[in-house]
Amino acid sequence: MTSSTLDLSQPLSDILRQSTKEAHDGIAFSPEAAKLSNGELSKTEYVRFLMMLWHIYAALEEGLERHATHPVLEPTYNPPLLRRAPSLSSDIAQLLQVSESTWKSHPIHQSLITSPPKAMSTYVNRIHDISNSGDPTPLVAHAYVRYLGDLSGGQTIRHSLAKAYDLDEASGEGLSFYAFKELSSSKPASLGEMKRIKDWFRNGMNEGAGDNTSVKAVIAQEAKDVFRYNGDLFNAILEDPEQVRKDSPVTPKAQYSSGIAVSSVLAVITAVSVAHFFLVAGGFSGPRGFAKLAAAEQWFTSFWGSTVQ
Repeated sequence: MTSSTLDLSQPLSDILRQSTKEAHDGIAFSPEAAKLSNGELSKTEYVRFLMMLWHIYAALEEGLERHATHPVLEPTYNPPLLRRAPSLSSDIAQLLQVSESTWKSHPIHQSLITSPPKAMSTYVNRIHDISNSGDPTPLVAHAYVRYLGDLSGGQTIRHSLAKAYDLDEASGEGLSFYAFKELSSSKPASLGEMKRIKDWFRNGMNEGAGDNTSVKAVIAQEAKDVFRYNGDLFNAILEDPEQVRKDSPVTPKAQYSSGIAVSSVLAVITAVSVAHFFLVAGGFSGPRGFAKLAAAEQWFTSFWGSTVQ
C-alpha cells in the first residue's frame, strides 16, 4: 500500500498497521525467513545477533535522546521504560560469561566491527542520517517497529531462550532485553501491562503526528523501510558463520537431557525471533490480538513443561 492510497486522515498507529502489511508479508514468507526458522543458530551466532542489535539500539536511543523535545517524538520518549541498549549489553556479557565492561573486546565483537555486515551498517547509518537531518520525525518509525515488536513477543522469546541456553528465567540474567517494567512502577511488566505500554506508545504516536498528513506519510514510508532493514539484519546472522565460530570459544549445548536436539529448540527460537517484530504489523493488536498472544504463550509453556525437564 502506497502513501497515495492510504487514508492519511486516520490516526498514525492505524496507518502504520495498514502500510506495513506488505513489507511484513514480504519478509515473513521469504526463503531467508524460512531458513532462519529452521533453527541452525549456534549460541555464538545468537550472541553475534545481540551485538548487532546493540549497535542498532545504541544509534536509535542516542538519536531519540538528542531530539527528545521534538513535538512528534516527545510523546513517546520514555527511556526508563523503553531503553534496550543497556539490557542488551548486560545479556551479551552474561552469555559470554565476561564483565559488561569487556565484552566489546571479545573476539566475536571484534570480528563484527572489523568486517561489519552490510545490513548492520546500512541500518545504523540510516538512523544516524535521520538524527543528523533537519527532520528527525522518521525516528518514530524505527522506535515503533523495534519497541512494539519487542513488547509483542518478548515473554515467549524469553521463556524459549531460557530453556535453550540454560539461563535462569526467574533471575532474568541473560534475558533482560525481553523484560520491561510497568508504566508507573519498577515492577516487572506482565503481558497485560505490556499491552498497556503498547497502547500508550500508539496513543503517543497519534498525539505527536496529530493531523499532519505529511508527517504521517513520511513515517509510514520509513516504517516499511525499517521492516526491510530488520529482515536484512536477520539474514546477516549467518554471514560468515564459520569464521565467527573459529574466533570464539562460545559453543552451544549439543543436546538436552530429555533427548531434544538443540536444532529443534533453536528452530522454535528463531521462528519466534523473526515473528516478534512482525507481530506489530501482523494483526496482533487490540483485545483480540492480545488474546492470540496470550494463548500462544500458554501453548509454549505447556509444550516446554511436557517435553523438557
